[in-house]
Amino acid sequence: MITISDLAIQFGKRTLYKDVNLKFTNGNIYGVIGANGAGKSTLLKAISGELEPAKGTISLGPGERLSVLSQDHFKFDNCTVINTVMMGHSVLWDIMQEKDALYAKEDFTDEDGVRAAELEEKFAELDGWNAESDAAILLSGLGIKEDLHYKMMSELTGKEKVRVMLAQALYGNPDNLLLDEPTNDLDLDTVTWLEDFLANFEHTVLVVSHDRHFLDAVSTHTVDIDYGKVNLFAGNYSFWYQSSQLALKQLQNQKAKAEEKKRELEEFIRRFSANAAKSKQTTSRKKMLEKLNVAEIQPSTRKYPGIIFTMEREPGNQILEVEGLTAVEDDGTVLFQDLSFVVEKGQKVVFLSHNPRAMTALFEIINGKREPQAGTYRWGVTITTAYLPLDNTEFFQSDLNLVDWLGQFGEGNEVFFKGYLGRMLFSGEEVLKKVNVLSGGEKMRCMIARMQLKNANCLILDTPTNHLDLESIQAFNNNLRQFKGNILFASHDHEFIQTVADRIIELGPKGHIDKLMEYDDYIESDDIKALRQTIY
Repeated sequence: MITISDLAIQFGKRTLYKDVNLKFTNGNIYGVIGANGAGKSTLLKAISGELEPAKGTISLGPGERLSVLSQDHFKFDNCTVINTVMMGHSVLWDIMQEKDALYAKEDFTDEDGVRAAELEEKFAELDGWNAESDAAILLSGLGIKEDLHYKMMSELTGKEKVRVMLAQALYGNPDNLLLDEPTNDLDLDTVTWLEDFLANFEHTVLVVSHDRHFLDAVSTHTVDIDYGKVNLFAGNYSFWYQSSQLALKQLQNQKAKAEEKKRELEEFIRRFSANAAKSKQTTSRKKMLEKLNVAEIQPSTRKYPGIIFTMEREPGNQILEVEGLTAVEDDGTVLFQDLSFVVEKGQKVVFLSHNPRAMTALFEIINGKREPQAGTYRWGVTITTAYLPLDNTEFFQSDLNLVDWLGQFGEGNEVFFKGYLGRMLFSGEEVLKKVNVLSGGEKMRCMIARMQLKNANCLILDTPTNHLDLESIQAFNNNLRQFKGNILFASHDHEFIQTVADRIIELGPKGHIDKLMEYDDYIESDDIKALRQTIY
């Protein structure tokens, strides 16, 4: 349990929020949402003690332990992987270290013996004899193979370190758990494992994430940072989003009577509560929806970018033919081989792989940015493409301002380009910023504006939700669902895949799978699971 009393967070003259009074209780998972800069990560830092609030107190239940997902991936480079995980339970780890130091002494005294006995008792109470095996189970669940468990952290890749840090946070069944973007750099299978783990976690969790499906799957409550305040609502992200949109619609329709508004909101709550059982969380945790006061629902102040893709030309029947493509990395790693498929008109195809470099290689090949080791591809004569690459660094090496930068990719005057930038939430003097100082999210919004200028009938998107906030992801997702042309994309966003894709092609070094089906059905199918074993 975490209790926040009269909390205020302030940086200089800027107050993020004040008068925050909240209680986070056992058995619930709280998804923390808010616009970029609203103070989501800051709230977690204040709870963990990393940041000193301007005012107020934060307390845990008596004797409770707090665990935090570390963002410092180099802190443990001199430790083994298994020890790094066990350090997540600092009390147990300290006991283990003191115990080992005592037994290593050459002049072991009677006092040392008494102290060792005390430590052994505490060690047993904390299930210390299973400490190493428990850490190994967590690591394996997160995709860290046994041959890495006793290697040094410095020997691991960045993505492997992310998983070890997550295992460290989860280790030892902490009473309170703080997770800031826990799904970053995790593949879809590992995210599913984490969803299942948290669904059965009986303590208190606060999680910041841009992954809507993940928030929906695990959250019992939503902590919304908006209006300079921190508000707590029952229900997951989808409930918050749909209810806030409904409240906005009602606000805009001033003619609606108060009682009609109330009935509409209450009906919405009943429908959503009935669907809550579909979540990985137990239905009992969702009963608080039925107690929600409709007066608590209000429209959000968030701004959603205007992402609108239009086609200048209707595509013909021939879209893309790929035959016998093979891609191999410089180190000899086979990404895919003998890959053949035909994209039909209107199809929206997601490409999956255990190795994300496989999708990037495929997209680079069909965009003429990379040569395959074998095979051919052919676009239909009516097809125009717009490509969103995974790495956009090369586009932002200049000191052009946003208007001049966008002007490189289309024809029009300054007002025309400012209009596109305005739709992507760049307003006023912001359009005169130099592109080489933009944040990752701002660069992505510029790249999306660039794509919209092309009016292409086939969109190629390599992990398009990277660096985007929830509002941009939602707007992007909504438009792609309505887009009438073809879409070829890769993503680690479950909701994005489920709502956009109607065809799935999974790439492996030993073969590929090609299915016309929804993503949820794909990952649940036992037949597909067996097939996937054969391509890796």
